[in-house]
Amino acid sequence: MSETALTLGGSLRNQARAALGSRNLVFVGLMGAGKSSVGRLVALQLGVPFVDTDAEIERVSRMSVPELFAAYGEQEFRSLEKRVIKRLLKGGPRVVSTGGGAFINENTRRHIKRRGFSVWLKADLDVLWERVNKRDTRPLLKTDNPKQTLENLMNARYPIYQEADLTVISRDVNKETMAKEVLAAVIDALKESKA
Repeated sequence: MSETALTLGGSLRNQARAALGSRNLVFVGLMGAGKSSVGRLVALQLGVPFVDTDAEIERVSRMSVPELFAAYGEQEFRSLEKRVIKRLLKGGPRVVSTGGGAFINENTRRHIKRRGFSVWLKADLDVLWERVNKRDTRPLLKTDNPKQTLENLMNARYPIYQEADLTVISRDVNKETMAKEVLAAVIDALKESKA
């Protein structure tokens, strides 16, 4: 890696850390948008911990997300998700990747707005479908027409995701590029909000 690239990376990190302060950076969006993969890289760039809320839910419940959905249903899962996110956001700064339905819950959304800076990774249907159709681990897509279900989720959730502090378009580029774009967008958005 060239010295210029290292300097740019360090500069981005320092600016983003200063802009965020002690706030958490919270990724929201639909399944397949890249919240976990991009979030991990952003956390690494910032030098702060990364937490995936689904992984944390699985850790505390000792069950997988599909098992939780099957055993207790979506409503009970969302209740657990809300409690886990509230606990995670008490500390900071850290990067938090939420499940696709987390930001839809009004209480969770309000807590994220109070304790963090939210970034919606917005992707179009084809990008999302290409990323999620290879695995059958998504409980909400266990339907007769999973692509239509995904589109229905987009139609229902995108108006709510728009309430995020920042929107970054997730597209078919490598996750390193996306992480840099997120950091640059966060810096710009937070500078504007202070102006």
